[in-house]
This record gives sequence, C-alpha cells and structure tokens, in this order.
Amino acid sequence: MGLSILGIFHTVIGVVAIVAAVIAFIKDGKIDLGKLPGKVYFYFTLVTSLTALGLSSVKGVNPGHILALLVVVLVSVAYLLYAKKPGNNRARYIETFFLSFSFFLSMIPTVNETFNRIPVGHPLAHGPQDPLIAKTLLLLLITLIVGSVLQFRRIYKINKAV
Repeated sequence: MGLSILGIFHTVIGVVAIVAAVIAFIKDGKIDLGKLPGKVYFYFTLVTSLTALGLSSVKGVNPGHILALLVVVLVSVAYLLYAKKPGNNRARYIETFFLSFSFFLSMIPTVNETFNRIPVGHPLAHGPQDPLIAKTLLLLLITLIVGSVLQFRRIYKINKAV
C-alpha cells in the first residue's frame, strides 16, 4: 500500500473519527459535540484534516488540501456555535449541518483512497473517475440530504417544544 508514517497515523486517526461519527449518527441521529462520540469526531477530524495537508502525491496545493481546510473550517464553526450559542435555537441547524457536511466531505477522499487500495493487489476501483466511486459518493450525498432533512425536522420539533 506504500503509506508513510504520517499516512498511517492519518489513516488510523481518520478511521477513529469515522467510527465515532457513525456511532453518533446511530445513537443520536447527529454528531452531538456534547457527547463522547461527538467530541472524538471533532478532535480526531481536526487532526486528520491537518495531517492531510502533509500528504500529497503531487507538489503544491491540490483539491485534497482545500477539502481538508474546508473540513477544518466547518467543524471549527460548528464547535464555536456549540460553545457560544448553547441551548435549542437556530444555531443548532447550522451546527448540525456543518458537522454532517464535514463528515460527507471527509468521505470523499476516504472512499477514493479505500476503493483504490483495497483489496491489496486487486482494488475495487481504478482511479478517482471509476463509476463505483461515483455511485458510492452519490449514495452518500443522498444520505446527507435525507439525513439533514430528518435532523432539521428533529431540531424544529425540539425548538417548538421549548
């Protein structure tokens, strides 16, 4: 697979972040920064995104670097909203969407790298343009849209009750 030490660290931390997000989605329907899976997702995603800046097969800034910086901005703004605007209010919509969208964006390179490397010797995909990658990302996008609608409905009900 040819991963550097930084690449291995980045991958392990990234897998932990993804697992934490999946646990949060299953348990709470969203990434909740007030709960352990949400906290793990936040910190491990920051580390994963920042270490991604040191990984590249090409010189200079590339789309992966921009994606990583966007994820850092999204989770950082979500954390600021969580910390500065507590309670059930409009900030929850933005916070929840930014965390879900950051997860979706994180899955773009994850799907691409995983499908192009595993199984070793006979990867599932052959390059970022492979139809399997496109179909998987489309499924994730649909999941993001449907999940966001469900999250917003839940936030609306909570805000209305308060």
